[in-house]
Order: sequence, then C-alpha cells, then structure tokens
Amino acid sequence: MSQATTSTVGDHDPGEPAAPWWIYRGDAGGTTGAQAGTGPVELPPPPPWRLFGTDDVGDHVPEPAALPGERAGEPYSGEFHGDRRVYDLVNAAIHLRRPLLVTGRPGTGKTTLARSIATRLRLGPVLRWGITSRSTLREGLYGYDVLARLHDMNLRAKGAAGPAGADVDDIGAYITLGPLGDALLRRPHPRVLLIDEIDKSDVDLPNDLLHVFETGGFEIPELRRARLRSAKVTPYDGDFGARVEVRDGTVRCAAFPIVVLTSNGERAFPAAFRRRCVPLELRAPERDVLKRIVRSRLPEGVPLDESLLDHYLELANGVDGPLLSPDQLLNAMQFRDGIRERAGHADHLPTNDTLATLLFHDLNGG
Repeated sequence: MSQATTSTVGDHDPGEPAAPWWIYRGDAGGTTGAQAGTGPVELPPPPPWRLFGTDDVGDHVPEPAALPGERAGEPYSGEFHGDRRVYDLVNAAIHLRRPLLVTGRPGTGKTTLARSIATRLRLGPVLRWGITSRSTLREGLYGYDVLARLHDMNLRAKGAAGPAGADVDDIGAYITLGPLGDALLRRPHPRVLLIDEIDKSDVDLPNDLLHVFETGGFEIPELRRARLRSAKVTPYDGDFGARVEVRDGTVRCAAFPIVVLTSNGERAFPAAFRRRCVPLELRAPERDVLKRIVRSRLPEGVPLDESLLDHYLELANGVDGPLLSPDQLLNAMQFRDGIRERAGHADHLPTNDTLATLLFHDLNGG
C-alpha cells in the first residue's frame, strides 16, 4: 500500500518554485509588487455554493462598480514573507471564497498580508475596517446622513440655497457605503477587505457578520422604503465625486471579496463563525524569514547587522522573553546606521545591549 506524502511545514525557500495551484504567491512570486501582467489577476471559478450571480442579467442587475483610479503617494508597503503552510491556507481561502481568519502576535505580518494580496493580484487598494468595541455591522455596511438631508430640506422650505448640487429628493446622495458595503458592490473582480482586530469587537459582531458572509449582500432600508428602482450612492473608497448604482435597495456582490480578518488572540469566536472561515495562525518569523523581512525593508545602503539580529532573536526566544516585533529590529538597525557618521568611530556606536534597552521594549508591558 502506497503512503501518501505531504509537504513539509517550514520556511519557504524563496528560490523554491511556488505550487502550481497557488493564485497568490507572496515573496515566492519573484519580484516585489504585482504579479506579471496588467489588470486584475484572473481567479478560478468559485464553488457552486459560493456563486452570487456573476452571470446575472436584467433590470435588477446594477452596472458594475469601478475600481478607484491610481493614487499618488501610496507606495508599496512591503512584501509579505511566509512559508508553504501560510501560502497553502491563503490560497485555499481564495479558491473557496471564504474569509481568512488570521491570528498572531503583533508584528507577525497580519496587515501586511492583506496589502500584499491586493497588490500581487492587482485588485486595487485594500478596504480597511478597523474594529473597536463600539463597531456595529451597520457601520461596516453603510451610513445615512439624515441630519444633512433634514438641514437641506429646511433650507429648501425657506427658499434658501443649499449646498451646490444638493437635491433632497435624491436619497442616495446622503448614503455612503462602509468598507464592508463597498467590498460587496457588484464587480467582475473582488476587492480585498481587511477587517482589522475583530477580537476587539462587541460579542455580537462576529455572529452579525455571518448572514452577510453567507448571502454576499445586504439591504439598505431607506432605499427600499422609498421604492427606488435605481439609486446612486457614494462608495467608501472611490474617486472624488464618484457614485455607484444600487438597484431595488439591495447591494449584492458578483464576486465575493477576499476578506482578511485579523485577531491578536484576545478572545475566542463562536463555532458558527469559525466554521465559515479558513483559520491561519502567523507565527513569529524564524531567522531566515526574519532576514528576508529586514533586508527587503531596509533602505539601500543600510547594512543588515546579523549580530543585532541574533541578539534580537536571543531575547525574543528566551524563556519568559519579551514580546517583540520585527519593526523594533528594523528601527534599531536604521538608528545605528543613521548615527554612524556622527559617532565618528565604531567604538562610539551604541552596543546591542544599549539598543535593546532603548528600542526592544516588551509589547506586553503597560
């Protein structure tokens, strides 16, 4: 009887070819930035139970929403560096059109992963929804500025001029989609939605998200009550003055967004919520991965100080050692190199112990 073989879980060698079924390849994809080609990367078809009307036609189907135009001043934030286990799970979530629930300590790359997926697959800027204890599902879906509309109605009743272009009969002008609502707009290609620090939410929010995750859409009651067949609302992330169409008061995606939920592990989630997600735990990077992270982000000409890197790892991996982030190591290397000329002599530069005291503070501390 033949024995099944499985891939070894461990650091991904950037020189090793990516698995042929991977859509997202991270640092295994070669050069930094988007994968080769122009326009969004073509994704495989979703499972039958994750179809949301990609091929629908008719009066009830709104015109597709456009991606925002290219923006100046938004440089690439840095490549994500992972291992085969990570890339397998990320791509499983993309193939299955399921949210990716990413847990890990601060500094393990949870947010960078979402940005890297959007950049590599050329799916536009990341839509980010930062969660607090006061966050609600409605906040993520849309907002209706009823006070602004009442103000404009009062001005019209008094014969006064309202804001330029204001039309109080145009309810859609007072509705702005939230990041989740924008992600669910009908598009031929999905957006990447980052729901950041979901573990900080009220206990009800994960369960509230389940219906949206399963149906791929939501209703806007204000438009339904007005019985508007078509309305133009403001997207969360769009070009200046952009409006997008909503038909019959309902927003429903054609391609389910790539949803990345991050958690620092401060709480457990209901089984029903976990069942609908692909779980991914990001571990603290091993030495080889940490070197790749540091080398990719240090400015050209700044040397990678391996003795300082080893000192950082000795502290981070020690028994009862501090909780550290790769950002602290980057800051220490940049700081030492930045003062090198002023110091004059190598003996005047801060030692590894001094840098650790200055910059390697425990993130678990108060």
